[in-house]
Amino acid sequence: MSAADLAAYAGAAEYVLLADRDDGTVVRCGDVVAKAHAGDSDPDALAVRIRVAGDPALAGVLLAPLRTGLGLLGSRPVSLWPYGAPVAPDRPEEAPWEPAAELLAALHLTPLHHLPYPVPPMRGPAKLARALHRLDAAHPPRARVQVRAPAGPPGPAAGERAAEGPAQRPAGRGIPGRTAGVRIPGRPAGDTDPDAARMARLVRAAAATLPGWARGEGPPPSGGALCHGDLHLGQLVRSPAGGWRLIDVDDLGLGTPAWDLARPAAWYAAGLLDTRTWLRFLDAYRAAGGPAAGAPGCDPWPELDLAARALTVQTAALALAKAAREHRRLDDVERMMVEACARIASVRADLEPKTPS
Repeated sequence: MSAADLAAYAGAAEYVLLADRDDGTVVRCGDVVAKAHAGDSDPDALAVRIRVAGDPALAGVLLAPLRTGLGLLGSRPVSLWPYGAPVAPDRPEEAPWEPAAELLAALHLTPLHHLPYPVPPMRGPAKLARALHRLDAAHPPRARVQVRAPAGPPGPAAGERAAEGPAQRPAGRGIPGRTAGVRIPGRPAGDTDPDAARMARLVRAAAATLPGWARGEGPPPSGGALCHGDLHLGQLVRSPAGGWRLIDVDDLGLGTPAWDLARPAAWYAAGLLDTRTWLRFLDAYRAAGGPAAGAPGCDPWPELDLAARALTVQTAALALAKAAREHRRLDDVERMMVEACARIASVRADLEPKTPS
C-alpha cells in the first residue's frame, strides 16, 4: 500500500509522508492525518483503543480521532486524526518532559469503570517479544557467552545511572521520535559490526533476567492501570484545541504503569538523560499523583527497575536487528544500550547462588 493510496482514502490529492515503518504508515493531508496500522493488528482490540482515544473521559489526555471507527484499505486498518504539531526535533532543550509526565499520570489515574467497554492488555511486553524475535532473525542464537560487565558504572539493574560528565557523554543533537529530547551522535558508516553476534548474546542474557510475562511469554500481573504502552516524546503533539496530547494508541491498554516510565528511566540509567531532566520528569509525574514511581522523596527504582530493564533490552535488540538490516555498525548510543544489557546480566549473575567447586 502506498502513501498516495492512504492520502486518497483521506480525500486528499496532496500529502506529506510523516512515517513509513513496519508498524504503520502515516500521512498528513492538510489538517488531517491518516494512519494505516500494521497489517497484523488485532482489529477488534485496535477498534477499542480508537474508541478509548475518543472517549470524553480521556479528552484532555489523548488526542481524539476524527472518527471513532476504523476504515480498511487493502488488508490494513486505517484511522483518521486531526493534525497536531509535534515536539520540535531541533530544540531538544524545549522537550515537554513535565507535560508528558502529567499526561501519563492522568492516564494512569483514569477510572476504568468510566469506560463503557473492556480494555485490552497493554502491548509493551508484546513489543519486547517482537524485538527479541527480530534479534534472533538477524543474529541466530548460538553458544552461550560468559557475561562480564564492561568498565563503568552499573545500569538499570542496580537502580543507578551512568555518571554524568562532558567526557562520558556523546556529543550530538536531539532527534524526533523515540529519542526526542536526548542528545544523539551521528551514525557512523561502515559494515556490520563484527562483534554483533557477541552483543546479541549479551542482550539475550539481559532478557533472561526478566520474568516471562515481561517478554510476552505469559499473562501479566492482574490489575493495573490504563497505560500508553510505548511512551516517548515523539508520541506528544499540540492539540488543535490547545495543550499537549498523547498520540499513537496502538499499544494502549491495561497493564503495569511503570512500563510507561521505562524509556526515560532506561535512558537515565544508561547515561543518555541528564539528572536534571530526569528529575523534572519524575517530580512532575509524582506531583500529578502518578502511581508508578513511589512517593515523593522515595527511591523510585524498586518500582521502575523491571520496566527499565525490559525497555533497555528492547532498545538494544532493535538496534542490533536494524544495524544488521542496514549493514552498518551500531552508533554510540546504540552501543551504550548494549553495554547496559551487559551490566544488567552481570549484576544478575553476581546475585545468583554460586555452585561450590
